[in-house]
Amino acid sequence: MGNMERIPPQQVTNGISVNADLTKGPYFIDGCDTLVKLFLQRCKELGNRTAHREKDYGIWLSYSWWDFYEHAMLIGHGLAALGLRRGDVVSILSEDNKEWVYTDLAVQCLGGITSGIYTTDSAKQLAYLVNDSESRILFLENDEQLDKFLEVRDEMPGLTKVIVFDREGLHDYHDDMVMFVEELYDLGRVHEKKHPGMFDAEVAKSKPEDTAILVYTSGTTGSPKGAMISHQNIMFSLSSAWSMLPVFETDEQVCFLPLCHILERFISVFSPIAARSTVNFAESPETVFDNVQEVSPHVFTAVPRVWEKVYSRISIMVGDATPFGRWAYSRALASGMKIADDEEEGRSSSFLTRLQYRFWDVVVLKNIRRMIGIDRLRRGTTGAAPISPDLLRWYRAIGIYIFEGYGMSESAGIISLNAFDNNKVGTVGRVVEGGELRIGDGNEIQYRAANVFQGYWNKPEKTEETITSDGWLKTGDVGMIDNSGFLTITGRLKDIIITAGGKNITPAEIENRLKFSPYISDAVIIGDKRKFLSCLVMIDQENVEKFAQDRRVPFGDFASLCATSEVQELIEDEIAKVNSEFARVEQIKAFRLIDVLLTAEDDELTATMKLKRSFVEQKHKALIDQMYA
Repeated sequence: MGNMERIPPQQVTNGISVNADLTKGPYFIDGCDTLVKLFLQRCKELGNRTAHREKDYGIWLSYSWWDFYEHAMLIGHGLAALGLRRGDVVSILSEDNKEWVYTDLAVQCLGGITSGIYTTDSAKQLAYLVNDSESRILFLENDEQLDKFLEVRDEMPGLTKVIVFDREGLHDYHDDMVMFVEELYDLGRVHEKKHPGMFDAEVAKSKPEDTAILVYTSGTTGSPKGAMISHQNIMFSLSSAWSMLPVFETDEQVCFLPLCHILERFISVFSPIAARSTVNFAESPETVFDNVQEVSPHVFTAVPRVWEKVYSRISIMVGDATPFGRWAYSRALASGMKIADDEEEGRSSSFLTRLQYRFWDVVVLKNIRRMIGIDRLRRGTTGAAPISPDLLRWYRAIGIYIFEGYGMSESAGIISLNAFDNNKVGTVGRVVEGGELRIGDGNEIQYRAANVFQGYWNKPEKTEETITSDGWLKTGDVGMIDNSGFLTITGRLKDIIITAGGKNITPAEIENRLKFSPYISDAVIIGDKRKFLSCLVMIDQENVEKFAQDRRVPFGDFASLCATSEVQELIEDEIAKVNSEFARVEQIKAFRLIDVLLTAEDDELTATMKLKRSFVEQKHKALIDQMYA
């Protein structure tokens, strides 16, 4: 009873009890103050219920909570046999799969710290991240990632063991430093027989202040830094998000963004443990649309690039429809827009408006949602990059609520959220319960709450630069808070453009308007210390190819497509539409197309498919100079 007396009053949401007062810790969910204690409780409570699914040879296979526990437990015992100690770091270099999550929880249950590495990182970056985090053990997905390790193995003297998930193509491979996950399971079984109960006992030792994971920043302004996230940070984020955007235990989710990114980790690892919901692992980022159609999730979180891609797909479908189909779509969309406008203005729609919308929803909109696999979607969420408000309004018009939120690695994934009863399109919502926001010097957004990270791994000087003397997190984002408490982000401090005429311009709003075009997938505004604004544009390959084919425009490859006069004029027209919405000093006077297809392996793109302004400006300097010649 002594321990129970410390537990603060609870509030029950969807059958999950969380702290009633989030302004002070410790933070409990169903009586547990660490994620691993909650994990253990869920596994024993839910047993044979499905925890997640994964495709094998084209068939979705189900894995129970007991499977989750048993695999994590065996990996944990295997790691203990290999000498893993509390506080040691283990790195994972793999695409999303059940083994990623098994390993993540196994390491945390033993008191270790998990550090994820993007599969798009180079061998050189792998060596940096392993050395910087002082990882002793490295998990790899397959032969492709093993090749990266072999390329730089001599540069990582601290590594003691490498474990490979997928043996395909490596059946005859032998290396004293490398073992396969099946061998680790066997090692774990032997260790578990010698030390029964050790795994659960280690979980019981976990404390809120223990570091649970390292999340490395993208490193666009220097070397990546490992943000230390504690169990308390995680439990607070879960508790504060719960009251605003709850997840139900009957919900199906799709995991497809990299699990080393804090957003996907929060959505597909932490939240399902708290909610008892089911996670479906996409086969790959390339198949996510097919997998969403198969699963038809109830909740779905994606970065703006994905939501933009869905919109582009529907634009293509509508363009291919019959004249009657296009007319019906335009009428249905107009009806939905009336509902969306009424909701945004806070007024009730008339009976006639609701009746018209109900008709068009049955005749047209439901079919559209079904075709793209979001017919069961209760709500979507978006974050990690700005999204066009017009895109959110379009989704609402076709019957989908998408709520924009805001967070960062250093805030354990969450700072503010929009929700059903508190939603303002164009903002990133209100600060989460238990958190505080303020606007600091240079209009910088600053945040204070119990999910603010512990600091950067082995970089106290960088931590000091990020936390104010009175304990607020400096986000590096510029924004404002309105009278109702809604936060609007206008850009990044480091991205502010000061023209030669002395005009301060935050490029994010202009770029977002450009990206609402189905023909533009991304854009970077240029103009710092220059007389006018220009723009580098990355076209949407699928839609622009369709545009060219419909008009019988000849092209051979992506570069020749970008070079055609018809495509140049198309993008010029799209930019002109956006220019009409901005003041003269904010208008784009010149543009160039990036005529190479970019993937997450390219330096210009982050893992969440955002263009990195600094890399783009460096790599495409010749194009930029042309515009100002």
